[in-house]
Amino acid sequence: MTYPELLERARACSGPYCKACPVCNGAACGNTIPGPGAKGLGTGAKRNYQKWQELCVNMDTICENRPADTAVSLFGRNFEAPFFAAPVGAMKLHYGDKYDDLAYNGILVPACAENGIAAFTGDGTDPKVFQAACAAIRSSGGAGIPTVKPWDRDTLLAKLELAKAAGPAAIAMDIDAAGLPFLQGRTPPAGSKSVAELREIVQAAGQPLILKGIMTVRGAEKAAAAGAAAIVVSNHGGRVLDQCPATAEVLPAIADAVGRDITVLVDGGIRSGLDVFKALALGARGVLIGRPFVTAVYGGGAEGVALYTDKLKRELADTMAMCGVHTISEISRDCLWGVSAR
Repeated sequence: MTYPELLERARACSGPYCKACPVCNGAACGNTIPGPGAKGLGTGAKRNYQKWQELCVNMDTICENRPADTAVSLFGRNFEAPFFAAPVGAMKLHYGDKYDDLAYNGILVPACAENGIAAFTGDGTDPKVFQAACAAIRSSGGAGIPTVKPWDRDTLLAKLELAKAAGPAAIAMDIDAAGLPFLQGRTPPAGSKSVAELREIVQAAGQPLILKGIMTVRGAEKAAAAGAAAIVVSNHGGRVLDQCPATAEVLPAIADAVGRDITVLVDGGIRSGLDVFKALALGARGVLIGRPFVTAVYGGGAEGVALYTDKLKRELADTMAMCGVHTISEISRDCLWGVSAR
């Protein structure tokens, strides 16, 4: 199966919102909420994608001729590449009836593990979603990162116990999910957390805690003060607040401010191995990619995940080779044209 064939198969079973577009850039899904599009005017998803495209890399092939190594070590585990499948939920509501959340994670988690990366799993109002996600991670030897919503204290503590039992390398919380329209006024309640509340959550997690949904230096500093091991620079794909800056625009300042203290990851509009390279050059240690992995599962199941993962690895390795770097640690802002070094 080729990647165009994968997209064609996904288009046949996706919808009505997601179109499984050749380029997932937020244009066709617009401001569809619920659905994969962005909130409000729908500018968030488009801006995320576009800002990665505006960055240019510096080609330099006067260097030692040896293969590029895309391997990375994060959270005490080794991965074949510095990208993860992002947490995605409410599959039937957003992407089509072919899979519910349980079936999606049942395919995605082991497929990512088999291909040398890991999947962040999502959460939902149905307790079975998180239970099944943790079970899939446990069955894959802990090769996944369960992600909880910012529920009330009692719900959070109960879900953290489930997450710990799965043996993951880390546990995540998408703190910005407090702004998701479909969670507003629901039971259990979800909402913002103070630094003091986050400290308690970090302690209860008993694993490195990743806070997803950081868009300012101040937010990153508060996450560090709460004891988070990592952050994900993310505006939830533009789905929680209209007219935010793109993640590529705020990443450098955040990485400069806290990158020596905690691990900085990023998501939002990253679609290719070239985009992954740019994110690493701006200061991220790794990236999360969401909607294209949905397309991969809908279009080809585990084979689709393998196909897309291999595509990203090859694109990243090719960019590294053409920019004169051979390991992930060598990637820096010097690899980007017109971007000031740290």
